[in-house]
Amino acid sequence: MATMVTETDAQAFAIQASDVAAAAERLSGVAVRTPLLESAALNDAAGGRLLVKPEMLQVTGSFKFRGAFNKVVQLSAGDRARGVVAYSSGNHAQGVAAAAMRLGTPAVIVMPDDAPAVKRAGTARWGAEVITYDRQAGEDRVAITEEIAATRGMTLIRPYDDPDIMAGQGTVGQEIVAQAAEHGAVIDQVLVPCGGGGLTSGVATAVRAALPGVSIYAVEPAGFDDTMRSLASGQRESNDGPETGLCDSLLAPQPGRLTFPVVQKLCAGGLVVSDDEVRAAMRAAFAHLKLVAEPGGAAALAAALSGKTDLAGRTTVVVMSGGNVDPQLYARIIADGG
Repeated sequence: MATMVTETDAQAFAIQASDVAAAAERLSGVAVRTPLLESAALNDAAGGRLLVKPEMLQVTGSFKFRGAFNKVVQLSAGDRARGVVAYSSGNHAQGVAAAAMRLGTPAVIVMPDDAPAVKRAGTARWGAEVITYDRQAGEDRVAITEEIAATRGMTLIRPYDDPDIMAGQGTVGQEIVAQAAEHGAVIDQVLVPCGGGGLTSGVATAVRAALPGVSIYAVEPAGFDDTMRSLASGQRESNDGPETGLCDSLLAPQPGRLTFPVVQKLCAGGLVVSDDEVRAAMRAAFAHLKLVAEPGGAAALAAALSGKTDLAGRTTVVVMSGGNVDPQLYARIIADGG
């Protein structure tokens, strides 16, 4: 269970609530203040009040734009002129590319050659140079990216283990607190899709600072439950096997060095969902909210609808982190529920 945060704890973390508030100022008028949605049908299914934060409505179709812009906008003029480089399977790639385009900064993105075509195309549309690698053959994306950064003098924008990235993602949580109050809702728990932990740590920082009694849960796909296992063991655990799966946006090899201490201190635990539960959540989002969710983006809703935590008589906020899904895959998933 999450514990109270002392002043010493807060100072030891990579970010604090004040960093999230500063990021929100930088993002004002740039990022979308995504709504907090509610569906009577989903409330009935949950047995409680379910509020959904749809980050597929964000710039580039995922929350990743928030952190990327917060990072790139703070670079010096010289660093911006030299450009930025990042590695990503898709959502961080598009977030960095869009932030760079907005700020007139060159961008290079290193992506796996089997990344969803919609994410590769989206990254290129935002003006980035895309360089692919073969992860099935064991090519090291971090090494490739670091070499580009060194040879071209570019700034490496890491996907989650960076205080500026974490603070930018935390603006999702800051908005949740304000919007729940607008809805007259008293939040009991927040469920967040979790890969490397940037979104989870940011949301937990913002929400727990404003509402200390709220429980935050990190939600992961089965087979990639490194955060849940790390919370159980007290140390960062790794996933075994190839980095492929339905929830392609949540396949980080292990929790981040900077993100995990925050998650460990502020989160109530980890929840794991199956691919079938994710597919059902995607269909529910389409049917009841008219939202297109990518598999990873639907993980937290899947946890709520499959009863991974008690929702009865409680108010639960679910973060849907993105909607960049391959159209053919999405059509098959939706049709299978017909």
